[in-house]
Amino acid sequence: MSTQPTTEVPRRTGAPPAPVSLAGSGPAHTLRAVKVVYQREMIRFVRSKGRLISGLAQPLLLLFVLGSGLSGLTRSATGGVDFRTFLFPGIVATSTLFTAIFAGISIVWDREFGFLREMLVAPVPRSAILAGKCLGGGAIATLQAVILIALAGLVGVPYDPLMIIALLALLFLTALAMTAFGLMISARIKKFQAVMPIVQLVLTPMMFLSGSLFPLTGLPAWLTVATRINPLSYAVEPMRHVVFAHLDVPPAIRDRLDPGVTWGSWVVPIWLDILVVFGLGVAMFAVAAIQFRRTD
Repeated sequence: MSTQPTTEVPRRTGAPPAPVSLAGSGPAHTLRAVKVVYQREMIRFVRSKGRLISGLAQPLLLLFVLGSGLSGLTRSATGGVDFRTFLFPGIVATSTLFTAIFAGISIVWDREFGFLREMLVAPVPRSAILAGKCLGGGAIATLQAVILIALAGLVGVPYDPLMIIALLALLFLTALAMTAFGLMISARIKKFQAVMPIVQLVLTPMMFLSGSLFPLTGLPAWLTVATRINPLSYAVEPMRHVVFAHLDVPPAIRDRLDPGVTWGSWVVPIWLDILVVFGLGVAMFAVAAIQFRRTD
């Protein structure tokens, strides 16, 4: 026997009212909505092979073309460490940044084609829709990073199981936070023509000021401030710390290449870097949820 609540719809013909099933409610109903949105994101990703290829093109160029080109010039500064080895964690984090933010911003396309309005009128909390988008974007960005991790041996990074597990966990956390960032940005964007300028304005500085391409030491004061307020800096540092912990590098060279994020003269612990990424992700998701209550 059905347990769905029912109501009766009056009819003008005088016939007995027909029972109409109403949508359920409660945590199970909300979780089902999250699952549906998540599955839609994954299906759309699987069917878009061009999206996967284009998402890998830039990190592969940076890692193998830029890294190979600068290896000869930087060998003395890196103490003999392959510059591509130094680049690897930063490039993986940057790849996650781009894929995750585009996953969040894809909601602009849903708005443009009317699908977002169909989702928002569904009898589920809007935060459930955003949570499904976040989980989908996080999973897609992490899966794409797996391909880069599979190439780690080509740049001198060992295939240590514990290192790979730690990297995947950090990547998934970063991807969730960056997808929430993308949702927060897209809350007020009505036309997808406005997406690319905003993305370039936000993503390019984040990449260059994160420490993914060079160590965060010896920078001008104004540039140092910019790197400290960049959320990606706190995502790159734990990944570089995990990779360098599995390399045979002299301590002095490691301190030069992996100095960590500092607040003044204090080196921020790795656990606090991770907590900053988590906290920023929660805060950006909350802001996105509030914005979507007032839009559409």
